[in-house]
Amino acid sequence: GPCRGNSVERKIYIPLNKTAPCVRLLNATHQIGCPEARSLSTASISGDTGVIHVVEKEEDLNWVLADGPHPPYMILLDGNLFNRKVLMQLKGTSRVSGLAVDIAKPSPPQGFSPGLKCPNEGFGVYSKDYGPQFANCNRTVWNPVGSGLSYEDFDFPIFLLEDANETQVIKQCYQDHNVPRDGSGPQYPLCAMQLFSHMHAVTSTVTCMRRSSLQSTFSINPEVVCDPLLDYNVWSTLQPINSSGKVEPEKEVIIVATRIDSHSFFWNIAPGAESAVSSFVTHLAAAEALHKASDIHLLQRNIMFTFFQGETFDYIGSSRMVYDMEKDVFPLRLENIHSFVELNQVALRNDSILWMHTDPVSRMNESVQEQVRNLLDVLSSSSAGANVTLQEVGFSQPLPPSSFQRFLRARHIPGVVLTDHQTAFQNRYYQSMYDTPENIRMQYPEGLSPDETLEYVTDTAKSLAEVATVVARALYRLAGGANNTSAIQADPKTVTRMLYGFLIKMNNSWFQSIIKPDLKEILGDVPQHYVAVSSPVNTTYLVQYVLANLTGTVVNLTKEECQNLQKTPYSEKEPYDYAWVQGSLDPNSTSRVPYCIRSTVRLSKALSPAFELRQWGSTEYSTWTESRWKEIRARIFLVASKELEIITLVVGIVILIVSLLATYFINAKADVLFTIPRNPGAVAY
Repeated sequence: GPCRGNSVERKIYIPLNKTAPCVRLLNATHQIGCPEARSLSTASISGDTGVIHVVEKEEDLNWVLADGPHPPYMILLDGNLFNRKVLMQLKGTSRVSGLAVDIAKPSPPQGFSPGLKCPNEGFGVYSKDYGPQFANCNRTVWNPVGSGLSYEDFDFPIFLLEDANETQVIKQCYQDHNVPRDGSGPQYPLCAMQLFSHMHAVTSTVTCMRRSSLQSTFSINPEVVCDPLLDYNVWSTLQPINSSGKVEPEKEVIIVATRIDSHSFFWNIAPGAESAVSSFVTHLAAAEALHKASDIHLLQRNIMFTFFQGETFDYIGSSRMVYDMEKDVFPLRLENIHSFVELNQVALRNDSILWMHTDPVSRMNESVQEQVRNLLDVLSSSSAGANVTLQEVGFSQPLPPSSFQRFLRARHIPGVVLTDHQTAFQNRYYQSMYDTPENIRMQYPEGLSPDETLEYVTDTAKSLAEVATVVARALYRLAGGANNTSAIQADPKTVTRMLYGFLIKMNNSWFQSIIKPDLKEILGDVPQHYVAVSSPVNTTYLVQYVLANLTGTVVNLTKEECQNLQKTPYSEKEPYDYAWVQGSLDPNSTSRVPYCIRSTVRLSKALSPAFELRQWGSTEYSTWTESRWKEIRARIFLVASKELEIITLVVGIVILIVSLLATYFINAKADVLFTIPRNPGAVAY
C-alpha cells in the first residue's frame, strides 16, 4: 500500500544551502583565514554551534561580548559592519563561536577591500637591492582602503550568506525565539546555528607540506592536509611557433600580459570585475582586432598574448613562466623579449585617461630608457582619434603591483603597465566580493531576456573596446607594421559578450558554442575567478576557448581528424592546436553544428617553482597552499536549555538502568515465568 516517510533530521534542522566559507590558506611563515583550532573540544571537528544574535549596529555587540546570558553566540552580522574594527573586537573572545555575514546591498559606499594596502609585497621587483626607496610601498600606497582582513587568522568560522531568503529565515527564527524581552534574556528554546568548516592544515606551508610528504612516503592511504594553489597560464602568438621547440635567438617577441584571477575574503567568491576581468577582456578584444589585420604574417616581430593565473597570490603564474624561460623549458627565452605591455585595472578611467607606468630603476640604463621612450611614444600616438588619452606617470613613481615586475627581477626589459589610476587604485573594492559588474558601471535595461542581455552593448563595453583598439594599434606598430592602423578596431559586441559571460552568467549561448562538448559542465551560473587547487579552473578553460574562437580559424576537418592529428593531411608538428567545439544551435532543430577550430592557443603550468624545488619556505617564490577539509555546511535549529538537556539525560539514564535491571531479573526468573505447564491428562500412578 502507499507509504510515506519523513526524516527526523529535517524536522530538527534547516540547512543553509547558499553559503561561502572563509577557509585556511598558508604560506611559508603564516596561516590565514578560518578557523584556527583552539582545542579539540572546540576545534569545529563536529561543527561550531552558538545561539544566534543579529548585529545590525555596533551597539548590538555589547550583548554578545558582555551582557548576553547564553554564550557562545553565533553572530548574524550586517554586511556594512563587516570591517576590521568589528572583527578585531570579536577575535579571541570565547563568547563568539562563529560569524554569518549578510552581504551588503548596495555595496558599502566608503569602499571595502580585505586585501593588503601593498599587494604582493616582497615578491615584486623592488627590494633593498633594487630600488629600495620604492620597496614596501614607501612611495605609493596602492590600496589605501585595504584592511588586510583576508590575511588575518581567525579562531572561529566565518560564512557569507548568499541567499537573501535564507538570511530572512535566520532573522525570523531570531525574532521568534532570541529577542531579549523587557531587558532580560530570552527564554528557551533558543534559535541556534551550527557551522562546519574544520580545516586540516595548520601553522604554515612548510609544516603542512612536510606532513603530507611524510604521509605519502610511509602510508598506504596517505592523508594529504594541504595543496598548492595552482592552475595554468594561457598563451598564444600572433605568428605560429612550435610549442615543443625553441624560438630562434634573433627572433624578437612582444609580450602582452594580464592576470585572470582574483580573490576575496570568502572561498571561491572572486568576481574580480575591475581587478581582473576588465583587463583580460580588453586583452582578448585586442588580440581579436590584431588577428584581423591582413599583413600580420609580414610583421618583423611576433606578439605573444599571455594570461597569467595565480597572480593575486604573489605572482604564481608569471614567476613560473620566468622560471621556465630561465630553465629553457619554454619556447621563448628571456632574451627573445623585445618589450612588455601589461594591462592592469582599466575600467574606471577618469576623463578617459589611461596611465602608463614604467620602472624608473631600469630606465636609468640608457638603452632601456631609449626603448621605453619609443614604447611610450607609440602608445600615445596610437590613441589619436580614439576616446582614450594616454598619459605618462611621473618618472619618480614605481610600477604598481604587476606581472611585469617578475620579469624585471630576471632581466631589464623595456615595458609599460597600463592602468586607470595614476597613484592609488580607483577600485575601492579590490579583492572583495563587491568587485562586481556594478563596480565597473555595467547597466542593462529592464526586461531583457538572457540572450538579449548577452548581446546588449553597454557603455562599459564600448569604453573597454576603445582601450583594446588603442592597444592593438600600438602593438601592430611596435611589431613593425607599416600600414594605416585605422582598420584595426576592437569589436564592442565581442567585449559585451565577454563581460556578460565572465561577470554575470557563464552558462550562456555563446560560451556554450565555443567549448568542447565534454567541458559543458564547467559552465556554472555565477562566474568566479579564484585560482584554487584543482586545475584547470573554469576561468582558464573559458579564456583558452574564447581566445581560440577570437583568433583561430575554422578548418574543414571531421571530428576524428580534428581530435587525432595523425589522420589528417597536416603535419603533426604543425605549430597549431586543434579543438572540436560544440558550435551553436541549428536554427531549425535542437541539435548543434560542431566544428574544428585551429589556433595557436596553449596552456603552460602555473605552479610556483617553490613546489617544483621543494623549497616550501622560499622567500623568492610564492608558497601559498590551501588547507583540505572534510565538509563545509551550515544549518539552524532550536536548542533547549542546559537544565532540560540534563534532565533529559538523567531520565534517559534512569530508564536505561531500570530497563537493564528488569531485563536481568526477568532473565534470572525465566524458568519460573516462562515454564510450560504440564498436561493434566498425563498422570502417572
